[in-house]
Amino acid sequence: MYQKIIVVGNLGRDPEMRYMPDGTAVTSFSVATSRRWTDRATGQPVDETTWFRVNVWGRQAESTNQYLSKGSKVLVEGQITPDRNTGGPKLFTRQDGTVGASFEIRAENVRFLSGREEGGSYSGGDEYEGGAPAQEEDDIPF
Repeated sequence: MYQKIIVVGNLGRDPEMRYMPDGTAVTSFSVATSRRWTDRATGQPVDETTWFRVNVWGRQAESTNQYLSKGSKVLVEGQITPDRNTGGPKLFTRQDGTVGASFEIRAENVRFLSGREEGGSYSGGDEYEGGAPAQEEDDIPF
């Protein structure tokens, strides 16, 4: 069995990096995704925001911590980490006593989508895998 999630959104806060006892870097941050539609019953626009908590490991964690900040646009590819008790999102109790849910992602790839002028300081490069190298026109077989 296999599962993968791809999320594109903006960081809700600055990344926070820590190191595991074995020296492995781990960076955590939150990503907000949004969608807008018109409610058929009222004709009013409706905005929906979904939050994801993301954990990035290793060298990519260090780059993420260094180059991303609150508001940066990112594409995250990874796997959802389910709650061990429920098999779904992680449940928690807010300070006001209401129950909340958190979708958590263990990131495999993080792509920096914001340019320097948009709040991001770096736009990717070699920090992640994927995509074939560009071909020269002479190499195209047609």
